[in-house]
Amino acid sequence: MSKKVIISGGGTGGHIYPAIAIANALQRREPDLEVLFVGALGKMEMEKVPRAGYNIVGLPIAGIKRAISIDNLALPFKLLNSLLKAKAIIKDFKPDVAVGVGGFASGPLLMMASLAEIPTLIQEQNSYAGITNKFLGKKASKICVAYPGMEAFFPKEKIALLGNPVRSDIVDVSLKKKEALTEFGLDPEKTTLFVMGGSLGAKSINESIDAGLERLTNAGYQVLWQTGRNYIDTAQASIARIGTKQVKAFDFIYTMDLAYAMADVVVSRAGALSVSELCLAAKPSILVPFPAASEDHQTKNALTLVEQDAALLIKDSNAKDDLVTRALELLGNIEQQENLKVNIRKLARPGAADDIAAEVLKLIR
Repeated sequence: MSKKVIISGGGTGGHIYPAIAIANALQRREPDLEVLFVGALGKMEMEKVPRAGYNIVGLPIAGIKRAISIDNLALPFKLLNSLLKAKAIIKDFKPDVAVGVGGFASGPLLMMASLAEIPTLIQEQNSYAGITNKFLGKKASKICVAYPGMEAFFPKEKIALLGNPVRSDIVDVSLKKKEALTEFGLDPEKTTLFVMGGSLGAKSINESIDAGLERLTNAGYQVLWQTGRNYIDTAQASIARIGTKQVKAFDFIYTMDLAYAMADVVVSRAGALSVSELCLAAKPSILVPFPAASEDHQTKNALTLVEQDAALLIKDSNAKDDLVTRALELLGNIEQQENLKVNIRKLARPGAADDIAAEVLKLIR
């Protein structure tokens, strides 16, 4: 009889892509192993996971809205409904182990798996654990983390420091420059700034880059710009107004390996997945942490790199005034780029997905 694993979580690419990387690693080791994903209805995992070739079931769970909202009144009912549905999924699928990667759906699923005495594994991606994972960690069989010092949040004997799983195609992007040039239609002779704000875009980064586009292009640089769906029309209008072929904007980039291959310098949020990918791709980076992230974990992620001279940091509130200026300085400073590359490469963990998959398989009785 084939082994069965449930992987739960999602909400952003930062949760979804590590989950898919773990699933891929599991199936490389055990081709007959069955994987079922559990996500949150209406969130991006419901589209991205099937695209990766896996089945997914959605729970009607949602997060608390920070602003006063009538939607918050429905949360207890959504949570109860999600717990009952998670129990039914577990009873029907009969997993040997349940994995949580963070996001709304991982809480109800891992809670019900623990009650059913199914081994559970948490993959904590950030340097500061969220409330849900801290709660789930008390009952978890194993907790895989990406940063040292996580015994502040979890029982020390359960922790394995393995890094964050990333897409395997990012392991060596240096050989893909020619393919990237074709993919994005950019100039092989120009230095490239790659701008990304995570899978959903980033308002402060987008507005700062938009305001400084002419400064960047007048200085002779080209820009590859992932805007997120909410800003793509504005970005395209700005590109048309300037009348430049040096800027290519996309709402979402699926071929991230080629985007990294194209990049000489990267501007990014500091989500756990982005930071791990930047380490693996060894790219000089300017990080602009999202200030509203829970427990300000993006700033903590970024500081882990900054303290080792592996990246630069600009506060979100300072992006409008400083981001393009700092980007221009770094684009023009080859020595600083090389120093950042050397230091960020030291933090990469290319085998994380396989190492986590091995821990998952150890939990199967």
